[in-house]
Amino acid sequence: MTAADAAREVGVSQALASYHLRQLARYGFVEQAEARDDRERPWKVTSLTQDWSDVDTSPEKSAARGLLEQVMAERALARLAEWQERRGAEPEEWRQAGGIGTSYLYVTPEELAELDEGIGRLLEPLMARIADASERPEGARPVQLTTLLVPLPETGSGD
Repeated sequence: MTAADAAREVGVSQALASYHLRQLARYGFVEQAEARDDRERPWKVTSLTQDWSDVDTSPEKSAARGLLEQVMAERALARLAEWQERRGAEPEEWRQAGGIGTSYLYVTPEELAELDEGIGRLLEPLMARIADASERPEGARPVQLTTLLVPLPETGSGD
């Protein structure tokens, strides 16, 4: 997308969108994409997923990660609330497919990392459709998948 496209999407000026795209490029999150003509300056993401490890980081980086996770969770909850408001107007197949679920597991740290990696592998072919619209089957539409892998406190009771 171009800076103008991004500006319309997020409701800011084109100059501000352009500035932020350059900042994202500076840190490797986006890069210039191939233009259709000489007037256009599109950008593309460098990766469809992001992972911010909390291992060996400064207190500032850890705090920034916590804030980022909070913002991402709040946005996911806002999308869920919006879905709940419009679910009744959606076609039956989308009403049945969308929603929320939860699982309670006992796993080791290694198993949790393996689970996360496995989910990523399952999503790879579906995420490839983001960059290539020709790969999207008829009837496909964007879906937000939010994964929360939250280690719970140990209860000490052994159960």
